[in-house]
Amino acid sequence: MTTASTPLFRPLQLGPLSLPNRMVMAPMTRSRTSQPGDVPNALMATYYAQRASAGLIVSEATQISRQGQGYSFTPGIYSEAQVDGWRRVTEAVHAAGGRMVLQLWHVGRMSHASFHADGLPVAPSALSPQAQVWVVGDDGVGRMVDCPVPRALSAQDIQDVIGDFRRGAANAMRAGFDGVEIHGGNGYLIDQFLRTTSNHRTDAYGGGIAQRTRFAEEVAAAVAGEVGAERTGIRLAPFITQRNMNCPQIIETILHLASRLDEIGLAYIHLSEADWDDAPEIPQDFRHALRRAYQGKVIVAGKYDAERAQAILHEGLADLVAFGRPFIANPDLPARYAAQAPLAAFDPKALFGGDARGYSDYAALATA
Repeated sequence: MTTASTPLFRPLQLGPLSLPNRMVMAPMTRSRTSQPGDVPNALMATYYAQRASAGLIVSEATQISRQGQGYSFTPGIYSEAQVDGWRRVTEAVHAAGGRMVLQLWHVGRMSHASFHADGLPVAPSALSPQAQVWVVGDDGVGRMVDCPVPRALSAQDIQDVIGDFRRGAANAMRAGFDGVEIHGGNGYLIDQFLRTTSNHRTDAYGGGIAQRTRFAEEVAAAVAGEVGAERTGIRLAPFITQRNMNCPQIIETILHLASRLDEIGLAYIHLSEADWDDAPEIPQDFRHALRRAYQGKVIVAGKYDAERAQAILHEGLADLVAFGRPFIANPDLPARYAAQAPLAAFDPKALFGGDARGYSDYAALATA
């Protein structure tokens, strides 16, 4: 593969950002923050700066409040120490020539009692996800533990969470990010509002499609109003059904939401596609329907390699392709794809928590 022969290496204008290629580093939870306080640190700055050759870096999911946390050692964007820590990261990425947005996160019911004073996560409705999260115990060992049944958010609670998203976006810009991405997929809070399997509300935020998309729309409008729609994206996951999220109306719900996000003017939609071996294929008619409903840029993510990425870009069904795990052990992934060099394998035991090993100690192509 040469950079001239594939759209993967063509530049793209994304709002105010001039991207040198169409390769996005996908958001990946790595749980390497400093404690106490879930503060981004120098190790994280090194890790992200090593991967600055991506056209765009989307940060790991970052909780907008203590209430929004669901896993141990994930970073926040609600304290001054966290803002200062993230500023160290963005300065390192920019110094290396990169561009980076912060993913704003509220996990909703995908959480554990230890993160909440009353022991109860929050959700649209008091329904269990029948899932687990990674929590480090008092013995310092991380384990997968069951999520409790959450409490349903009140009308005032919902407004408070929308305010947390707005403040998180403002804090991200103070920390030097080039924009923000709202996490609206993968069974987390916004996704929980979208689906009939997790949203049994009978007020203005539940029932029909227009009611179930209202929370997502109001979050998007609040964030875009704070930082600019041209610097705002959202991640959605219509075909992911795990975490008790198999909603029969989700496709039409996502397409309705996409049209509303188009009116708000969001810069991009980031589609999180299932990435396991026997995952369902995304129907072509959905991809075309999304293009009709939404005129902004589309990022796709889900076990793409260079060949599949080139194909979907060539078909015009996506504008950028996000790569997750390939970026872990291959910090200079664009150079490796351009040179058709073999990819290094990552250490799965080092994905969550730990130190530089299996995180920032992978070699670039020139020194591998």
